[in-house]
Amino acid sequence: MSKIEIITEKCTGCGLCIKPCPYGAIKLVDSPHQISSGRTVKQVAVIILDKCTYCGACVDACRYKAIVLEKEEVKVASEFKDYKDVWVYAEQRRGEIAPVVYELIAKGRELADKLGCKVCCVLLGHNIKELANELIYYGSDVVYVIDDPVLAEFLDEPYSECLAWLIRKYKPEILLMGATNIGRSFASRVAAKIRTGLTADCTGLDVDVTTRNLLQTRPAFGGNIMATILTPRHRPQMATVRHKVFKPLQKDVTRKGEVIQENFDFTNVKIRTKFLEFIKDTTSKVNLAEADIIVSGGRGLGGPHGFKLLEELADLLGGAVGASRAAVDAGWIPYSHQVGQTGRTVAPKLYIACGISGQIQHLVGMSSSEIIVAINKDPSAPMMKIATYAIEGDLYEIIPELIKAVKEYKGIKS
Repeated sequence: MSKIEIITEKCTGCGLCIKPCPYGAIKLVDSPHQISSGRTVKQVAVIILDKCTYCGACVDACRYKAIVLEKEEVKVASEFKDYKDVWVYAEQRRGEIAPVVYELIAKGRELADKLGCKVCCVLLGHNIKELANELIYYGSDVVYVIDDPVLAEFLDEPYSECLAWLIRKYKPEILLMGATNIGRSFASRVAAKIRTGLTADCTGLDVDVTTRNLLQTRPAFGGNIMATILTPRHRPQMATVRHKVFKPLQKDVTRKGEVIQENFDFTNVKIRTKFLEFIKDTTSKVNLAEADIIVSGGRGLGGPHGFKLLEELADLLGGAVGASRAAVDAGWIPYSHQVGQTGRTVAPKLYIACGISGQIQHLVGMSSSEIIVAINKDPSAPMMKIATYAIEGDLYEIIPELIKAVKEYKGIKS
């Protein structure tokens, strides 16, 4: 543990250390004492440990060298010699592997090649053994499988206990999980059980080969900056990653790998929830996350009526309808359509942004699109600047013309 203390014999009670502390963790208290010069002072600085983060700002500010900070020594890679390999949690539901898994295997392959180790997948469920080969075809070297009736449906307690048990047994260096509803639900449980750090909703991953630290990049401060986070003191290093951030490798049915079957004893696992029923979302004609074409609307639509126009265009193109947070917050369209930092991350072949200014929070969720078409009255809007094609004008004049052109191309009579 880090340790900080104020040497009373040196403290003059000047208060120079108070203002630099960003956490308000230092105050002056009455405590007449003599300093090393023999002079008596009326106050002395004290540190409120509950607020202190051991950042060291006060140490630099003290001209009398009265504050001593002993930081916890950061462990180096050699202390984690028992930890190896890059793991990917192979999320599946009803025998179908989540698409984000293949993306994570591809990124895991890249990281593992740099570190000189293997890519391993963890597959949990019931009657899912045959899926192991599919993971190998997409780049995994090893697949750890726990196939048990208790895991037939996802529940936090049994799944997190299984994954934590495997981690303790095999000691992976890195563990990647999809930032899906399931991944977000129990990644934090697993991290707490094995006492390690977790970086959520990453949009970039790399590795420092020297320290073997995972460089985990994600939006911070409301998406205004991109922060790179490290977990230098603990292993494994855990991160959840959004869908459509990385591209999967090509499937290779000639690849060979190892499948390791494990058995877990659920006797002492307390399962406090019960699976009742799975109700599929049928509100969207096309899965937003999987759509190749997305027509998205923002505050510029002026009201919910505008989305009817976007739906018509999306239907003609065989795409899905997306929205900015502003449109969702206004109640014009359900949250399931939201694209951005607090919504879905998408990477379609074509993204048509209608009346969306392009705040960083939205751009984070769609900037990987192959072609971006922006329709906006404001030519200086951020979305117009990053667009492949920027159309300046009234969307209520432009979109009907697009609909008309698509109908003519398809031979559909208006």
